Amino acid sequence: MRFRVLSLFFIILVGTSCEYFNFKKKSQLQEVDTIIDFSSVDVFPTFEACKNFIDKAKKTDCFRNTIHKHISESLAKHQLEVKNPVNEIIHVVVLINNKGAVSIQKITSSEILKKEIPTIDSLITISLRDLPRLSPATKRGIPVATQYQIPIQINVN
Repeated sequence: MRFRVLSLFFIILVGTSCEYFNFKKKSQLQEVDTIIDFSSVDVFPTFEACKNFIDKAKKTDCFRNTIHKHISESLAKHQLEVKNPVNEIIHVVVLINNKGAVSIQKITSSEILKKEIPTIDSLITISLRDLPRLSPATKRGIPVATQYQIPIQINVN
């Protein structure tokens, strides 16, 4: 009888306690998200005038508006004379490095525009060189280089 009770107790103990003896190793390490989307940034480059915006879309619009305004004001300072009216778009590819410095990668314009305003490339280079101070874009809190294409409308009569 004693053996039966002891056997029954042992079977109940083994049958119910298996879940308490879980041999899976529990890791104390937190999972790290290793998938990084390098085609986008968390925070766009920012001019000092745009730092107060919290909304990402408003901050991006401020960046674009500031850069376009600066270029147009810089080009308006120069007296451009043309034989034929010009109404074209120039595409400027700029690189903003992880320190916030701007460099021109490529300027694309038509041959007609280059013929009418041969100094347009140098004028755009000067206007971008004199941009206000920029904070670089960031990805996960780390400053990164970013490339942008800026369309510039040239309309001279």
